[in-house]
Amino acid sequence: MSGSQAGAAGAGLLPYGTTEDVRAAPAEVAVLPIGSFEQHGPFLPLVTDTVVAAVIAREVAAAHPVRLLPPLTISCSHEHEHPDWPGTVSISAATLHAVVRDIAASLRRTGIHRLVLVNGHGGNYVLRNVVQEAAGTGTRMALFPGSADWEAARERAGMQTSSRSDMHAGELETSILLHDSPDLVRPGYETSDFLADDREHLLTLGMRAYTESGVIGRPSLASAEKGRELLAGLVDSFAGYLALLTRADSGPSESPGAGASPLRDQRGTR
Repeated sequence: MSGSQAGAAGAGLLPYGTTEDVRAAPAEVAVLPIGSFEQHGPFLPLVTDTVVAAVIAREVAAAHPVRLLPPLTISCSHEHEHPDWPGTVSISAATLHAVVRDIAASLRRTGIHRLVLVNGHGGNYVLRNVVQEAAGTGTRMALFPGSADWEAARERAGMQTSSRSDMHAGELETSILLHDSPDLVRPGYETSDFLADDREHLLTLGMRAYTESGVIGRPSLASAEKGRELLAGLVDSFAGYLALLTRADSGPSESPGAGASPLRDQRGTR
């Protein structure tokens, strides 16, 4: 579904709407997609993680009454920075933390006290801390999708690569882009499979120590149909987050999602 085809739940909440559109469709919960700008091998664009986060958030907003915010495109991609892979741009974890915190404060001043961070990049570990530290600020936060959400969506889509092996520019990311933005997928994904399950020192050595192409996964197994089913599964999972954030006994100082499994396990990709 394209942004112009969004249903009634999110039609007035897209970033391309006006103040009047927002006034006509009030929401208690805002959704902030957070991606990255990093190498994704020879066939996916630098903006892949942002596209993934934005399309998940857009589909969520089409199905649920939330305020859709525009995506944050540059985040914590330091493990991808290497002379062999030009193009990657990063900011510090402290900067990302501060930006999200400032956005939450701005939303509070306009009456929104619930914020869901839709993360598309596994290296954004700091987002767990942002959600955790939201307690007592007046904003109730959640981090989405969690590991269980991804696993349910992967099963629904019939993904063949395990979440451990499908780390970067693999079956999952390529499928979502084939479904939503096929014009962004260049030829070559059919022959770029590369596995590197043993990545014990990834944070120390960076991605280049484990892959020459920048790919870790099996993009040859990707399909637009799998991408469609992945997104549908995540939209279904979001209903539980929305119910938790908006239930009557949930005060604005409580923040679900911070205690989830480590961020690198939330998607299995980076």
